[in-house]
Amino acid sequence: MSANRQERVYPDATSPAPLEAPSKRPAPPRPRVGLNLFWRTFFLLALLLVGSILTWLQTLRALELEPRTLQTAQQIASLVNLSRAALVHADAIARVSLIKTMADQEGVRILPREPGDKFEHLPQSALGARLTEELTRRLGPGTILASSVNNEAGLWVGFTINGDPNWLLMDRSRLSAASGKTWLIWLITAGALSLAGAAVIARLINRPLKQLSYAANRVKDGDFAASQLDEEAVTSEIREVNIGFNRMAQKLAKLEQDRAVMLAGISHDLRTPLARLRLETEMSVSDDVAREHMVADIVQLDATIDKFLDYARPDAVTLTPVNLYGVVSSCVYAVQDHRELQISMSVPDNLNVLVDEIELARVISNLLENARRYGKNKETGVTNVDISAKPWDKWVLIKLRDHGKGVPPEQLANLTKPFFRSDSARTAAAGAGLGLAIVDKTVQRMGGIFALANAASGGLVAHIQLQRVAELPDGADHKQRLQRPQVKRHLPPRPGEEARSDSQAAPLRKD
Repeated sequence: MSANRQERVYPDATSPAPLEAPSKRPAPPRPRVGLNLFWRTFFLLALLLVGSILTWLQTLRALELEPRTLQTAQQIASLVNLSRAALVHADAIARVSLIKTMADQEGVRILPREPGDKFEHLPQSALGARLTEELTRRLGPGTILASSVNNEAGLWVGFTINGDPNWLLMDRSRLSAASGKTWLIWLITAGALSLAGAAVIARLINRPLKQLSYAANRVKDGDFAASQLDEEAVTSEIREVNIGFNRMAQKLAKLEQDRAVMLAGISHDLRTPLARLRLETEMSVSDDVAREHMVADIVQLDATIDKFLDYARPDAVTLTPVNLYGVVSSCVYAVQDHRELQISMSVPDNLNVLVDEIELARVISNLLENARRYGKNKETGVTNVDISAKPWDKWVLIKLRDHGKGVPPEQLANLTKPFFRSDSARTAAAGAGLGLAIVDKTVQRMGGIFALANAASGGLVAHIQLQRVAELPDGADHKQRLQRPQVKRHLPPRPGEEARSDSQAAPLRKD
C-alpha cells in the first residue's frame, strides 16, 4: 500500500459529482408554490365571507328601495296636501305670511306655475320612476315631478290649488337614497371584521395540526420527550388524536430503548463466548486449514457484531473543528498493512471541517473497507483507492473512489439502506449490509451529505459534503484524538522485491 500527498488530478474519479455546484447539473424543475394550511384556510374563509357580504349588500340595496320610495312619497304628498289646505283656508294676508314662514323654517317654497316654465323630469332611475308613480297615485293625474324648473335645481312638485297650477320646491336631499360612500364604509367595516374573524378561526383550526406536525418532526429526529401533545384539549377529535399520538410515541420510545439495550447487550453476551470459542479452536483443532477457517468465521461474526453496534449508536454527536488531512492520514495509516489496498491521497493539509473526529474516522474507515472488499481489480486482486478533497463555498467536498467495476445504476439508491447488499457484495464477501448505511447515518448526524455515483471510467465514487471551518480559533491548537506515528510502517518484501530501509520510506506528515 502506498500513500502520497502530491496534488494529483483524477479526471474520471469525480465524475459524475452529485454534490458539485448546481450550475454543473441540469436545472431541477421549479418547485410548486404552495400555501401552508393556515393561509389556505384563511383565504377560503375570507372568500366565503366577502362573497356573502357582497351578496347581502346587493340584497339590502334592493330591499331598501321600496320602503324608502314609499316613505319619501308619503312625506311629499303630506307636505303638498297640508300646504294646499293651509293656502285654501287662509286669507290673502295670512297666505303671504304662511308662504314666507314655510320658506324660512321648512325650506319649502310655493310658486305659481306659468305656462312658459321649462322643467326637466326626474332622471329615469328606479327610484325616480317609482316615486313619480306613487305621487301621481296620491296627488292625482296632473302631478308633475321635476328635477329643475327654469334651470333652478331642486325637487319640484307640480300641483293645483282650486284649479290654479303651482310649484312646490323642496330640498333635493329629501329624495337622495343612501350614497355609495355610505355603502362603501359599511362594506369596508364588515369586510375588515370578517377577515379578522377568519384569521382567528383559521389559527384556532390549524394550531392543533401545527402542534402535531412539530411533534411528528421531533419523533422523526428521535426526540420522544419533546413530542408530547395536550391530552386535555377541548375538542374531542383533537383530544383523541393527541392521546393516540402520545401512546404511539411512547411505544416507539420504548422500542428504541429496547433496541439499544438489546444491541448493546450483544457485545457482552456474544463476544465472551466467541473469544472462548476462538481460543478453544486454536488449541484443540489439529487440522490447520480447518482451524484457520473456523477462526476466520469467528472473526467475521465479531466484525458483524461491531457493525450492529455502530448502526445502533445514538444520534447525538459533538461537533468540533478538525483538520481533515490529519483524520484521513490516520485512517490510511491504520490500513497500510493491507496488501490489497493501494491508496493515493490528494487532501490539502489546511482544510478544517466541523465534525466529530472519531465519527469521521469511522466513516473513512468504513469506505476504505468497502472499497477493499468490492473494488478489487480482477487481474491484480488489488484495490486502488483515490482520496481527494477540496473547499467549496462553506463546505468541503471529499471524494473516495475505487477502480473496480462499480455498481449497477439501479442499485445505487439502495446501497445506503440497512441490510441491503448488491449482487457483488453477496458473492464477494459476507456481511450484514450495514457499512454504507452507517456511513450515511453518521454523515447526516454531523450535518453533512453523503452520495454515491459510478465513475465514468469504472469504479464507485463516494461523495461526502461536510461543513467547512475557515480557520481554527486564534491561539487554540486543536489536539486531535487520533494520533499517528511520524514514521510509516512497511510490510515485509514480497518474493522478488527488495526491502526498503526506513530511511527510504516517505514519512507521513504529522500536523
